[in-house]
Amino acid sequence: MITTQSPKKLRLPPDLTSKEFANNKYEYYKWMRQEAPVFRGKFFAGESYLLTRYEDCAALLKDPRIGRDNRKIAGSKPPFPSFIPLPNSAELMMHSMIGTDEPDHKRLRSLVHQAFTRKSLAQLSARIEQLTNELLDKAEAKSKTEGWVDLKEAYAQPIPVTVIQEMVGVSDEDMPRFYEGIQAIIKGFSGWRVIRTMLWDMPRLSKFVRQLINCKRGNPSNDMLTGLIQAEEEGETLDEDEIVSMVFLIITAGFETTVHLIINGVLALLKHPEQLKKLRANPELIESAIEEMLRFNSPVQTAEITYAREDILLHGVTIPKGASVFFFIGAANHDPDVFENPEIFDIERFPNKHLGFGTGIHSCLGATLARMETKIALTNLLKRNPNLRLAVDPSELKLQGIQGFHSYKSLPVVLG
Repeated sequence: MITTQSPKKLRLPPDLTSKEFANNKYEYYKWMRQEAPVFRGKFFAGESYLLTRYEDCAALLKDPRIGRDNRKIAGSKPPFPSFIPLPNSAELMMHSMIGTDEPDHKRLRSLVHQAFTRKSLAQLSARIEQLTNELLDKAEAKSKTEGWVDLKEAYAQPIPVTVIQEMVGVSDEDMPRFYEGIQAIIKGFSGWRVIRTMLWDMPRLSKFVRQLINCKRGNPSNDMLTGLIQAEEEGETLDEDEIVSMVFLIITAGFETTVHLIINGVLALLKHPEQLKKLRANPELIESAIEEMLRFNSPVQTAEITYAREDILLHGVTIPKGASVFFFIGAANHDPDVFENPEIFDIERFPNKHLGFGTGIHSCLGATLARMETKIALTNLLKRNPNLRLAVDPSELKLQGIQGFHSYKSLPVVLG
């Protein structure tokens, strides 16, 4: 059950990886913004500097004094304990495009950008329309026979999984193995299970992706993976490790964000029936509604780990050179200095310059795809189910507890 406390009663936040913090994050965010906008606390593997105000996050995410590749920043430490010997596949994950700085980042982003252009994504639109209706056929039938259905398992998860499968070019025959790898990685970044993920699951998925790359070299097809391979062979400096790293990034970024955006969005609408009624009466508000969903309960609560390239003085606190810095996007998106009545869910909020997909050169490359998937998913769900409702009391919903995300284990609903 998610509880609410008065920020006046809060003291220093507990371990920021704890369930206590996750279940009351917005109250702690409020305290941190007011009392300690540059907070030094435990997050992931050790002590970090945590920023919670919108102005600070928006500015420093684009500040050259902040870097991402700890290998090139003196005094910085990797995000995982040094006593854990990381395999090559884990290093590739940690230093994917999202964890690089210029000029490497620009080179990598330009090579993969063609897969995420509006023109290429428009070609996926019809497929997503078909997919969502097929999934709803099954989900509605299950809800009718069993009285309820888990919208996450039956609807939100299969959408991005299928899109990723087709973008990467994984055959139906190989899909069970690929999906097993996706699930292992997605579920593995919480608690001590991260060690198994790094040492076992990621090497297995890496082996599969390398086999797939070799297959695509001999049998190219019209998919993103083939495009990355051909870019490499046409003289671009994209080696096999970088291609594997790109696939890892597409899996983690393309899967998690979309699943949680759909689920968080549906839940927000169901908990705010006046907003749901407004959206049903004015379906053209769907894009504005999605932006508010991204702000209100941001699927990604913290941006990727960054490091100070030099000493940075902020609000009287010196962030030392080499220190790890986390930007709490979820806190910034509830900053009352930027968003009027930030705790109110308003699908017509304007302006709404949230940081749900980041900002600057590291803004989410798949943002357009995630928005498109969510728009189609929500539009068809609401159109086909005028009596959509929760199957349980909201207090029974459980957060997943994955650090840096706002995500639920399930969303039981009644369709119809």
